[in-house]
Amino acid sequence: MRRRVIRSPREQHSTREQHNTDRTARGRPVAHDTGWAGNARAAVGCALLLLVLLLAVDTSAGTISGPRGALWATLAVLLFVVLWPAKVTAGPGRLSSRGLLVERRVRTDRLTSVHWSDGVSQRLVLRDENGGRVEIDARVLVANPELWHLLDTDARAATAAGTLSHGVMALRQLSERVDRETALTVFKVSGVE
Repeated sequence: MRRRVIRSPREQHSTREQHNTDRTARGRPVAHDTGWAGNARAAVGCALLLLVLLLAVDTSAGTISGPRGALWATLAVLLFVVLWPAKVTAGPGRLSSRGLLVERRVRTDRLTSVHWSDGVSQRLVLRDENGGRVEIDARVLVANPELWHLLDTDARAATAAGTLSHGVMALRQLSERVDRETALTVFKVSGVE
C-alpha cells in the first residue's frame, strides 16, 4: 500500500516552483504566442472555404472534373501554406519560430543584430553569434507581453555584454510600440479612451 504524503501550502508552492524551474531547465518554452491557435484555425478555415467555394462554382457550372478538382485542391493547399502562422516560443536566453517545415532558433542573450525586414508586414529580424536567424512578426510581440519581456531582457543583457552592436534603435521602436499598445488597451478596459 502506498502512503500519501500531505504537504503544507508552503511546501506545495516550493514544489510547484521547482517543477516550473525544471520545465525551463529542460528547454521547454516559458512563453508562447497565445494567438497562434486561432490564427492556425483561421488558415485551415480559409483554405477549406476556398476549396468548397471553387468546387461549388465548378459543380454548378457543370464543368467539374478530376483534374479541375485537383487544381482547386492544390490552390487550397497553397493558400493554407501561405496563411499558416509561425509558432513563436521563448525562454530565458532563447527564442524560436516554427513554421510548417522549419524551426529557426536564436540565442537572445547573444544577439548580434536586430533590424526591421523590408516588405509589406513589419518583421523583426534577430541574429545571434552562432549564426542563428529568426524573423518575427512585430504584432506577435505586441500581443504577447511575456514574449516581449523575455526578448527585451535578453537584448539588454546582450547590449551590456557588447554583443548586440546593431539594432538598439529597432528594439527601442518596438518597445515604444508595445508601451503604446499596452496603454491603449488599459484605457479601453478602464473605459477612459
